[in-house]
Amino acid sequence: MLRIGVLRFVALPRSSSFFFSTTSPKSLNPCTIRKKFASHSRTMAYTTSSGSSSKLLFRQLFEKESSTYTYLLADVSHPDKPALLIDPVDKTVDRDISLVKELGLKLIYAMNTHVHADHVTGTGLMKTKLPGVKSVISKASKSKADLLIESGDKIYFGDLFLEVRATPGHTLGCVTYVTGDGPDQPQPRMAFTGDALLIRGCGRTDFQGGSSQQLYKSIFTLPKDTYIYPAHDYKGFTVSTVGEEMLYNPRLTKDEEEFQSIMENLKLAYPKMIDIAVPANMVCGLQDLSERPAESMAN
Repeated sequence: MLRIGVLRFVALPRSSSFFFSTTSPKSLNPCTIRKKFASHSRTMAYTTSSGSSSKLLFRQLFEKESSTYTYLLADVSHPDKPALLIDPVDKTVDRDISLVKELGLKLIYAMNTHVHADHVTGTGLMKTKLPGVKSVISKASKSKADLLIESGDKIYFGDLFLEVRATPGHTLGCVTYVTGDGPDQPQPRMAFTGDALLIRGCGRTDFQGGSSQQLYKSIFTLPKDTYIYPAHDYKGFTVSTVGEEMLYNPRLTKDEEEFQSIMENLKLAYPKMIDIAVPANMVCGLQDLSERPAESMAN
């Protein structure tokens, strides 16, 4: 079942978890933040568990050719055990489906954080193998899917939900999916950041409508103990936290001017899969879509 809600964020008291701000980026300099929280974050410990909630089943899966992480989440306390996949890859669809079946889950959504340039999404192929699964991507991406989501939407699977937050900059349509806030939701919260925020890095900004200025301002309104789960990693990392990246991310600990200079001088190679992946991913991985227009979650 899908339910939509507009998220409103309010300032927390001084004793509460710290937030980056997307509304006044100049007032919160990451360089200052780094000094302020150094003593706290050095002792921060985390695991890949789902926190205090026993409702959430969570699996982090890996596709080695593109170094892509796919994430499986399910509400195992619900009778139907509804589940969703974030950023599935076409080459590992059979593995993902096999795991879903082994765990007795009912996959309802196959979701993308953005239009990927380094692999073909598995959402279209997955729909042909599991009828009833709906593909999901942001409306801002201008690509095709069954459900087009926007910032502020909530995606429910059982009694758990993900909040949609716009985090453009790597591409125009990038979103981050964040586990819900509340006593019945997994704690600490988990953010699936796609290519916007990587562990000790961030996504490139030189194609697909990317903007280093936009990316700098879009990260983050999240408590510092929030787990960061990116779409890729090339150095063997699996998880970080907002607080850890505030301290140690070599790009995002810079001021905006220096960050833009770094991003403009990366001199990265042209992505080898982009000419295949982007056209395919604009149509949900070459999915044979029906004539029925995509649903907007705001309707």
